[in-house]
Amino acid sequence: MFRSKNAYLKKLTEKIQMKSVKVGKDLDGSTPPSVFIGRWSYPKVYAGPMMVSETGDTSIMDSPESWIGENKTQEDIINYRLNLVRGKQLIKIDDIENPFVEKLQDISLSSKSTDTEAKFGKRPVGSSFNEDSTPHGPSAVIEKFDIDSVRWDKQLEKTYYDTDLKATEAVINLHDKDVPFSAMQKAFSVGAIGTKNRRKLVPTRWSITACDSSIANTLLKEVRHYPIIDTTRVYEFSSLKNYYAIILTPLEWQYEWMEAFIKILGKEEMIFSDYETNTDKKEYSSVGGCYYTCKMAVLDSLAKQKKQAGAIVLREAYSGYVPLGVFNVRENVKYAMEQPYKEFESLKQSLEYIGTKLKIPVNKYVKTSELLKELLQSRQTTLDAFFKKDVKHQM
Repeated sequence: MFRSKNAYLKKLTEKIQMKSVKVGKDLDGSTPPSVFIGRWSYPKVYAGPMMVSETGDTSIMDSPESWIGENKTQEDIINYRLNLVRGKQLIKIDDIENPFVEKLQDISLSSKSTDTEAKFGKRPVGSSFNEDSTPHGPSAVIEKFDIDSVRWDKQLEKTYYDTDLKATEAVINLHDKDVPFSAMQKAFSVGAIGTKNRRKLVPTRWSITACDSSIANTLLKEVRHYPIIDTTRVYEFSSLKNYYAIILTPLEWQYEWMEAFIKILGKEEMIFSDYETNTDKKEYSSVGGCYYTCKMAVLDSLAKQKKQAGAIVLREAYSGYVPLGVFNVRENVKYAMEQPYKEFESLKQSLEYIGTKLKIPVNKYVKTSELLKELLQSRQTTLDAFFKKDVKHQM
């Protein structure tokens, strides 16, 4: 039906009809803190704050790291995001000393919500849904924008003033200091980290993948030196109309991501996948940012355990699912890797177990997969025998 994940999600998001908050041309309120940098017209970009028409602590509206832990529903998250009003101005990516950009940096580095005042050229309208960034409400060009004084987060402030520190090293340092991913990503996006002469505005979508990839690539160099696990493990987690299963195999690092969208538009069962062997992946993943954020979360857990393994990740999204951005993958995989795991003597046994949880028969994933087929064959398990086996699964 759809040849690519992008085509499928484009069709899905086109069908989403949700009402965002109504505001006038003047807005007094707070920013969570939150900013958004678009990518159209690059190397000029539409950059600006995300504001709420209420004052006080609005941080929950742009704190994806807390949503699952606080049992927020998909409806809660969408409501938060549709109340965020996006202001924007068209700015060159290297115009870092622009007073408007400096205000965006203040917002991004702030340790708490910031009171704002904005005047728009026209009343903000519309909303935004896509697979890479969290949704937001109406938007319009800002004519005037003011913020109250802010207090920067200490770790972000230290990184901002270190103009000799490369952006990748800054991201790793912030990760090691347990700075929330969303906070470091926003600092990266508004040109607040990196060496002095290379700082620039980075579109939000690109900055997310850049931070995920920087962390993952650094962790992988570390993980490759750790001992390999001695049994097959399965980690699981479900939330926000998704089920995740992470299979860790007793092998050197290799990785495959498979995601299924089941009966969301109609009767479709779409599976998309991508993989890498124990060599660095060169081309951008065909499944987009989810590939990198999942890889980062799995490697982060392996690094903490001081273990190495191969990773096969299966995700199913069910009826009622709405694309909320790649945070959905990052946080779900992170929570999955924190759960007690189940041990199996073989990959085949782990797949039989997961088959009892999946709504699509597990043999369809094997047929779609590159690594699973290879691994099953290397274990002298014929694919024909595996496909004929009556694997139980929930419908």
